Amino acid sequence: MDRFVTHASFTLERAYPAPPARVFAAWADPAVKARWFGGGAGEGHHQLDFRVGGREVASGGPPGCPVMTFETFYREIVPKERIVYTSTMSSGADVITISLTTVEFKAAGGGTRLVLTEQGAFLDGREEPAWRENGTADQLKALAAVLESTVLESTVLESDG
Repeated sequence: MDRFVTHASFTLERAYPAPPARVFAAWADPAVKARWFGGGAGEGHHQLDFRVGGREVASGGPPGCPVMTFETFYREIVPKERIVYTSTMSSGADVITISLTTVEFKAAGGGTRLVLTEQGAFLDGREEPAWRENGTADQLKALAAVLESTVLESTVLESDG
């Protein structure tokens, strides 16, 4: 196997019509995060220990293929403002990407401007930087849907009371 490293970084910005505390909570609450990050129930495994030094693991994949595992260690957490973590992506027993990610939550226009920056070392061509960026963008879109459905659930609960 030809060994090489591709270094890449990307920044994604998203606006959410929810306050920073609520968007931050969607990253911190294991049940909520599993709804948008882990691909939904039944498609894999997700566990979250959201604290400095804590670990998050998401794994799964199609039957008959190597299990893909995303393992994160939280390095800094500033509630409602910033999360910094390091991660590895593995295919079976092989590490294919190592990354550093910073997520910032900023109040903007009655909602939140989220800025996610990831710097990665992509190993031996087993994962492409564009794949990671597209997958992360899909997760942030799923986060928007969860935040929207949570607003609807809250509105329905309030109107029923």
